[in-house]
Amino acid sequence: MTITEHAGPTARTALITGSTSGIGAATARALAAHGWRVVVTGRDRARGEAVVAGIADAGGPAVFVPSDLAAPPAALRDFAAAAVDAAGGRLDAVVHNAALCPAVDTVGLRDADLEAALAVNVRAPHVLTAALAPPMAERGSGAIVVIGSWMAHVGHAFVGLYSATKAAEIQLARSWAAEFGPRGVRVNTVSPGATRTPINAADGDVIARMTASTPAGRPGTPEEVADAVAWLLSDRAGYVHGAELAIDGGITATRAA
Repeated sequence: MTITEHAGPTARTALITGSTSGIGAATARALAAHGWRVVVTGRDRARGEAVVAGIADAGGPAVFVPSDLAAPPAALRDFAAAAVDAAGGRLDAVVHNAALCPAVDTVGLRDADLEAALAVNVRAPHVLTAALAPPMAERGSGAIVVIGSWMAHVGHAFVGLYSATKAAEIQLARSWAAEFGPRGVRVNTVSPGATRTPINAADGDVIARMTASTPAGRPGTPEEVADAVAWLLSDRAGYVHGAELAIDGGITATRAA
């Protein structure tokens, strides 16, 4: 496994899955700006190295480790070990951001997309948490943030599988909070609303219509979600366990029109 690195001194280390673009990349940049050493990961090496280079240009410490989160559990555990090594021997935080979202209804969902979404959205966070949370618990400190979704709380004619996997992740976060919280590892969820990212850049009009009647009246940005993650990982959120922060412009809790 080849690792690309731009590193400097930092107090704490964090792994952000799916951090080569969008919310994950914004989270990596936000944490690096707060002095974290970040492990950027994903399948696209060019994008990952670009994120690392951008962080380095801003004076932050970062390293890229390639990953395939649809891989079998044994390979995921190997990736977890590589991420720990790249972080300097320990990880203080994990952000489960990577996800697949097959934009199709139930009947049209292909078997391969079903398997991949379950693997990346549910199996990978579970396997990685099982590998990375125990060392944090042994030290008595650490934090995990799951990136959920507003869609986990509503019915939708499309992306039903995605919504279900996000609901599963949110429930896993609550269970992990109960399991690891008493040993010093805080686990929480940040659930974005309709957020503009490179993945949905072609659907700008759809997202604008979707959010027009929300209290915010606009889509969210990756940076707004990243700021919430950074706060949850900070000492200022030390009393927050098992919570879900809806960074969604009010789309889940209200209907303005």
